[in-house]
Amino acid sequence: MNIIDLQAPLAITAGEPAGIGPELCLALVNSDWAQHVVIITDPDVLAHRATRLGKKLSIVEFDPTEPRSRAIPADSLRVWPHKMPASDVCGTPNPANAEALLLGLRMAANACQKDIFCGLVTAPLQKSTINEGGFDFSGHTEYLAELTGTEVPVMLLVGGDLRVALASTHMPLSEVPAYITRKRLEAVIEVLHLDLQSRFGISDPEIVVCGLNPHAGEGGHLGREDMDVIAPVIAAFREKGLNLRGPLPADTAFTPAAGRSDAVLAMYHDQGLPVLKYASFGTAVNVTLGLPIIRTSVDHGTALDIAGSGKANTGSMIAAIELAAKLASQ
Repeated sequence: MNIIDLQAPLAITAGEPAGIGPELCLALVNSDWAQHVVIITDPDVLAHRATRLGKKLSIVEFDPTEPRSRAIPADSLRVWPHKMPASDVCGTPNPANAEALLLGLRMAANACQKDIFCGLVTAPLQKSTINEGGFDFSGHTEYLAELTGTEVPVMLLVGGDLRVALASTHMPLSEVPAYITRKRLEAVIEVLHLDLQSRFGISDPEIVVCGLNPHAGEGGHLGREDMDVIAPVIAAFREKGLNLRGPLPADTAFTPAAGRSDAVLAMYHDQGLPVLKYASFGTAVNVTLGLPIIRTSVDHGTALDIAGSGKANTGSMIAAIELAAKLASQ
């Protein structure tokens, strides 16, 4: 796509200051994307990381009222500043920054809803640190859904030509069977089908649905959820004309024998994502479906152990920016 056709810049939240998020943002300096993104973070965090890595950086403060065509000079990034109360120490997150990090997400989401930005790309946050800061936080997906009043957010990972959606996200495995009710599964499939059409431009998406249990329940001998919940939902959607197949055993749903598909719907986080990350780790993108805004993210965590070392792989961040721009251009 031609990135100059974007009607507004993309917002990027820099994520956990003690992780690799700031250096993922620094990788955009002098890139093709530098003129088309706004980093939402504490400018001191970026400046300190640039100094540590020996990178040139000038901060251009973002003004939401400025002309969108205004260019920034070389060695610069446009930043919408908000301060972190605690100084950043690579590899050591500080719970005192939790509230400010969530504020950055609120700033970004609100501005996207006002069309100041055409989409949001998020660098990783350290969930445990935000919870230690006194905030109940299970992840970007759920938090952005709450901010935007989205009843059913759906996590979709995209890697190459593989798309894997999740019927449940960040929860203990023991809670998954009770969580996946007919009503909830219907809602997830509706969001997935609609966004494959409206966001990805697939007129008649073909979706493969995984079973919950091994062998998709083995006719009820390995659990009845596949027979009593998943299969009836699929049958009802097929009667409406949707192109669904399943429930298929998860150990074969991703194989060539299962046939082509535009997306695979896994029942829980670690059923679907190991396959996708094995196939495309470092270049995969996390997309939140169902939101009124476009949101993509990297496919990895904060990588505290290598923060500040200059070893961070920027592939997933670039892929997340490219996909957000593509979705915004639809």
